[in-house]
Amino acid sequence: MLELKNISKTYGQTKALKSINLSIPAGKTMVLLGQSGCGKSTLIRIMNGLIQADNGGTVYFEDVQITPKNALELRHKMGYVIQEGGLFPHLTAYQNISLMAHYLGWTEDRIGKQVTKLTQLTQFPPEGLNRFPSQLSGGQRQRVSLMRALALDPALLLLDEPLGALDPMIRSGLQADLKHIFQTLGKTVVIVTHDISEAGFLGDAIVLLRDGQIVQQGSLTELVHTPSDPFVTQFINAQRSPIEL
Repeated sequence: MLELKNISKTYGQTKALKSINLSIPAGKTMVLLGQSGCGKSTLIRIMNGLIQADNGGTVYFEDVQITPKNALELRHKMGYVIQEGGLFPHLTAYQNISLMAHYLGWTEDRIGKQVTKLTQLTQFPPEGLNRFPSQLSGGQRQRVSLMRALALDPALLLLDEPLGALDPMIRSGLQADLKHIFQTLGKTVVIVTHDISEAGFLGDAIVLLRDGQIVQQGSLTELVHTPSDPFVTQFINAQRSPIEL
């Protein structure tokens, strides 16, 4: 689904990414994991062409190289959920979800059927579709953001810390719902998080980053039992509770 070759990105004197090579298979969920500032969000924005890699780096989506000329067209085949949802506050939930479909000229009947399908899939209350984001709970706003990302039935779904701003109880429920949605749709998913338990729960594979480089790639079991670097164990242990109840 995605092939990244020699991806680097520099901002001034800061090297956000350093020679990343990564293959993302179709139909799987891959998690980009790491501390704040390790390059996760930069990498996911390069995947959908929002920003360009430095010279020499290439991204292929379904065997087509992403360039400034075709990035907008290819993004119509990708769903993208940014941190904290990014909903337009002056639009209702329905208007947020259907925005791109209207832009692309879908009929009202087709849009209505797709919104109904997604409302059922995400267990969003239908009466909330006519409410504005400020009238929705945090969990409901994230469901609307997810529906907006899925509205065009994309081949690839990119989620950048989609649950980071939610309280633990709501986050736990949405994690379970996301896993069900991923399994139901069978789409290729890339999700950014700094939470090791979330990565293990949602991901078929985990890519652990540090300072713009891949430290280890594999399952959570592999990271725990066969770490490739002392940082892997350090990162995992840092998220374990020091209190056993």
